[in-house]
Amino acid sequence: MKIEIKKSKKPVKYENAIKLMEQRLIDVDEKNSKELIWILEHDDIYTAGTSFKNDEIIDKNINVIKTNRGGKITYHGPGQLICYFVIDLKKRNKDIRKFISLIEKTVIDTLKIYSIKAFADKNNIGIWYNNNSKIEKIAAIGVRVRKWIAYHGFSINITNDLEKYKAIIPCGIKDKSVTNLAKIKNQDYKNFDDEIIKKFILNLEKLNV
Repeated sequence: MKIEIKKSKKPVKYENAIKLMEQRLIDVDEKNSKELIWILEHDDIYTAGTSFKNDEIIDKNINVIKTNRGGKITYHGPGQLICYFVIDLKKRNKDIRKFISLIEKTVIDTLKIYSIKAFADKNNIGIWYNNNSKIEKIAAIGVRVRKWIAYHGFSINITNDLEKYKAIIPCGIKDKSVTNLAKIKNQDYKNFDDEIIKKFILNLEKLNV
């Protein structure tokens, strides 16, 4: 059964996205539905994962939605590409660590197409860029695994408003900042979603049992 590719043109409400993924997880587990890769955007929202701490909020006036993904606090909004998925790891050796590495590789490989050199950091999950010795985050990863099915996903900053991150300590990391692709290199990113889907599927095929 092939993976379903879903691309939403209008922003999707965060709670609706989570509900859809959780239902898809049940359907995939019961073999009633295909796995899913879903590209979308959210309107402005702050979400906090399972390892979030209250001191990561700087602006106490913001509304934070607590969620069951891994990770800490982050911001989503227009100009940020979100790749959600529902992927069955039972087909892929039940290896969570390898799956996270696969996501990192997917983002890094896609950025190479745009002549941007990025890297993963074993101590700080996500994808990073070295801006004249200043390490800045480009992509965040937050995954949950239930019944050996991985869901939630990763986000890549393309043209989003970086000022929004000043209200929080992004991902709980105090000594590194956040950037976006437009700031790194002013070029056309309109096919970025298609490129990331291609790389993700290619890398997933290598994990198939």
